[in-house]
Amino acid sequence: MRRTCSRGFDVGGWKCAEILASQSTMAPGEEKGARIGKESTIRTRFQEGHVFLRRGKRRKVWAARWREDVIAPNGTVKRVLRFAVLGTSSEIKGKKEARDILQAKLRPINQGRQRPQSTMTLEQFVNEMWKPGIIPTLRSGSSRYYDVQLRCHILPVFGARRLCDITRVDVQHFLADKRKNGFSGSSAHGMRTAISKVMQAAVDWNLLEQNPARGIRIGDRAPKTERLYLNPKEVGRLLASLSEPCRTLVLVAVLTGMRIGEILALRWKAIDLNRGVIQVRETVSEGKFGSPKTKSSRRDIPISQPVCDAFQTQCGGCHQKGPEDLVFTTRKQTPLNPKNLLRRVLRPACKALGLPSISWHSFRHTHATQLAEVGESLRTAQALLGHSDLETTLNVYTHAIPDAQRRAVDKIAEVLFTNVHKISAATENQKVN
Repeated sequence: MRRTCSRGFDVGGWKCAEILASQSTMAPGEEKGARIGKESTIRTRFQEGHVFLRRGKRRKVWAARWREDVIAPNGTVKRVLRFAVLGTSSEIKGKKEARDILQAKLRPINQGRQRPQSTMTLEQFVNEMWKPGIIPTLRSGSSRYYDVQLRCHILPVFGARRLCDITRVDVQHFLADKRKNGFSGSSAHGMRTAISKVMQAAVDWNLLEQNPARGIRIGDRAPKTERLYLNPKEVGRLLASLSEPCRTLVLVAVLTGMRIGEILALRWKAIDLNRGVIQVRETVSEGKFGSPKTKSSRRDIPISQPVCDAFQTQCGGCHQKGPEDLVFTTRKQTPLNPKNLLRRVLRPACKALGLPSISWHSFRHTHATQLAEVGESLRTAQALLGHSDLETTLNVYTHAIPDAQRRAVDKIAEVLFTNVHKISAATENQKVN
């Protein structure tokens, strides 16, 4: 059970209560004539704080008070009185030891190395500063993703908490509880990324000293559901059943590993059929064009002859073939909607053929898996797929193919069995001789 002192302060550790300095007209350590609450007149001076012995509910404890600057929700700097319990009288032997503990706490403040912490709540910061300042700089898909994570998971838990009160332990326990409630490691990683993005902005804007979402353990990041992909025979059956332009889109996705947003954003100037190269410089999401997902996603992809033939056929059926014109468009020359194609064409075709209910991303998994099947290195797969992290290529996109596994164990058995047979034969000959 958490213990409190006679004034209601938490005595379980370094949980501090704040008494705004406006309650007094003068604070120890201020310049003569300085008034609390006036940002321009608050000056940092050396302070020793105050250590005293206080009786708690069960035992005596050593407590301390000191002055500290904070950033109020309106952006002004105010000086507050901090209170903390240093430890019990049985743990701390005398006032000198208690004072040493307090001096260690005050050292960053006295040396001017500790910046004022914000007393703004997380919800206030997100709505008043982070969304107006950061959301316009993000891709539309990223902004939607962060909004869902904040609205559904983070703000319900931390929204009413002050930025300066959210600790690394709080974030760790939050993510651990999510894992206990059945969320996958991948989902927990997304939540950590979202809260870290917000907290890092608070650090960059001098509202926090450090990001409490860094150095958090999440555990296994494997997705809760298995990633779907198709084998070569299934791809062939699917292509034979599709009509244009969905057939060409699937062909390009399988043979290049491009994201569907990158394919739908292709312009004719990005395709060099003479060199056999696609330049990925743009992506589209919900009709909005932007730069590729990461710096590594800006890449040149070599294309095979079937892809070249498909683009030539597509070019022959297009009315708009200028350098800036899109390769795949609607009748109104707007980008195709991948969700409509998936729902109206692709998944009904998969259902009719008895294939898994795949997504557009499944073709990236298919491409990466086939790269592993033909023996290409992870570095090659990383470059073709545009991953910034090699671990993503290895753990998320490369699937174990049953036929490849069978061939691998057969090869090992062949090598080992042959060597064992030779050794056994040599041993028998020695015994006979």
